Amino acid sequence: MRLDEFDFNLPEELIAQHPVEKRDESKLLILHKNTGQIEHKHFHDIIDYLHPGDVLVRNNSKVIPARLFGVKEETGAHVEVLILKIGENGICECLCGNAKAIKQGTIIKFSDELKGQCLMVKEEGIRIIKMIYEGIFIEILERIGQMPTPPYIHEQLKDNNRYQNIYAKILGSAACPTAGLHFTDELIEKIKQKGIEVLDITLHVGLGTFKPVKEETIENHHMHFETYSMSKEVADALNKAKKEGRRIIAVGTTSTRTLESIMAKYGEFRQDNDETNIFIYPPYEFKAIDCQITNFHLPKSTLIMMISAFTSKEMILNAYKVAIENKYRFFSFGDSMFITNE
Repeated sequence: MRLDEFDFNLPEELIAQHPVEKRDESKLLILHKNTGQIEHKHFHDIIDYLHPGDVLVRNNSKVIPARLFGVKEETGAHVEVLILKIGENGICECLCGNAKAIKQGTIIKFSDELKGQCLMVKEEGIRIIKMIYEGIFIEILERIGQMPTPPYIHEQLKDNNRYQNIYAKILGSAACPTAGLHFTDELIEKIKQKGIEVLDITLHVGLGTFKPVKEETIENHHMHFETYSMSKEVADALNKAKKEGRRIIAVGTTSTRTLESIMAKYGEFRQDNDETNIFIYPPYEFKAIDCQITNFHLPKSTLIMMISAFTSKEMILNAYKVAIENKYRFFSFGDSMFITNE
């Protein structure tokens, strides 16, 4: 398939620069995948489309303040580093803005309490950097790091917690799994009281999710690996739901990636801690999920390809056209879509 098949024109004023004041008051487009019917609601109305017995699966990964600014010790040149993965002994996989300037052995000073030395040069601007510090690395990051909001967001984030899901728990993402940003504690409680099961899995968002597609033929796109985990308790609950014919609803494309990766690997849900580079695009037969909650994605992105595979490319592009006509807000801090099988 061609990359330009997943393109659309978006007015710049519809790129959300900040979150809505109350999370669950964002707009919600209901897309009925079997008919193409569209409804316009607000996110708190999603409870009316969830039924007792449904299983809501969300990604509880927490965003690290992964964006660092520093200078090369030898030249004083400015360097921007985005931490993609934190490994053992302070060894991190990083995406570097001025990557050509960072060679093996380069030392970067981020602050008086943190330096980094490049251990390995990889392709696509990626470097393996050994962080040099005393104390607890995460605490240092929380003091000097910035939240890794995407480059299309130009406004300064007033509250870092607005780029975290309310249920975020496991630190490790380089970007927020933003489909969950619309949930509030009150809405989650109402959902549980209605008899919907809420389960947590983890996928740490990295380059696999947000790397732009540059290949004109999308099958040639190289997906990067992202780390995921699922507990035995969650796997057992999901298998039980499948057996009983209850709907599994993924909150976001990252939850979908995790569920589909495990199902493709084992033919069922199992406890697992692994990496995935699954690339879902049309045609693809979904084996794990029945519905999904998702934001409005960038043109030509792997994310719009995934939801196009879940319905059809024509249906998604029509839904996006309707969303644009109705002034929905797009991308990370934007509005939401619920793709339902009813």
